[in-house]
Amino acid sequence: MTTRRFFIKTTSLASAALFVKPGALHFKDAHIGLQLYTVRNAMGKDPAGTLAKVASIGYNSVEGATYTGTENFYGLDAKSFAALLKQNGLIMPSSHYRLGEDQENGKDLMGTILHDWDKAVDDAKTAGIKYMVCAWLSPAERGNADHYKLLAERLNKAGETCAKAGIQLCYHNHDFEFTQDNGQLPYDILLSHADKNLVKFELDLYWVNKAGHDPVALFNANPGRFPLWHVKDMDNTPQHAFTEVGNGVIDFKTIFKGADKAGLKYFFVEQDITPGDPFISITKSIDYIKKNLI
Repeated sequence: MTTRRFFIKTTSLASAALFVKPGALHFKDAHIGLQLYTVRNAMGKDPAGTLAKVASIGYNSVEGATYTGTENFYGLDAKSFAALLKQNGLIMPSSHYRLGEDQENGKDLMGTILHDWDKAVDDAKTAGIKYMVCAWLSPAERGNADHYKLLAERLNKAGETCAKAGIQLCYHNHDFEFTQDNGQLPYDILLSHADKNLVKFELDLYWVNKAGHDPVALFNANPGRFPLWHVKDMDNTPQHAFTEVGNGVIDFKTIFKGADKAGLKYFFVEQDITPGDPFISITKSIDYIKKNLI
């Protein structure tokens, strides 16, 4: 008789559908992803070796983080990086990008939403990316409520370009989007002013919890808007530091029960800072996820 543990192990490798118990994760493909920012130093030195190590730990999907500025994926063009992913049995359904409103060393950042976006979209399609994510706003790009309304317009325009290529645009939060401006939350402005079909959201579970908001309440109020999640935990200290999934205070079991309402398609483990070897940390996180969440 096939055990549940054996079934998860084999079907995750084959990217087949899971059967799950009530309250577990309900989405088609059994992908456990890693945001490559977690192993950024290793990726900078040896992308091929790092991806092989990530796959050997048990991750079968990754999320990119380096296209902005270089217009390459970890030093490789889109076709070459796609081949490297395939070689390691990985997919990269999502990748991060910048808005590009501010400059770097007095020059526009290329491969951003505001600069050379058409090329970014073309390269994303070549690399097999399904979701392009606006990853972070610099302090200069945040501004007031009106500026977030302008951002929503820009996201809608960029989302139209993505849609023509069969790609979904998303926005990834931190905690600053949950700081009120004249009684308004920037995150609420984006939810209400961005087109619900053109712009969806990658919910970072750490940052939304740190800001004192409930992910499940967001799912219930905005069903289907959150196809991507960052799964990262918060430790039980006054610093509320990053920690391995299952090692902190975030109630992932309750949050994962809302996967269907959220519209979840892919999630990615991310730990911006690790206490030591990041590969030890990502191993602890995936072990917890496999035993407790899917």
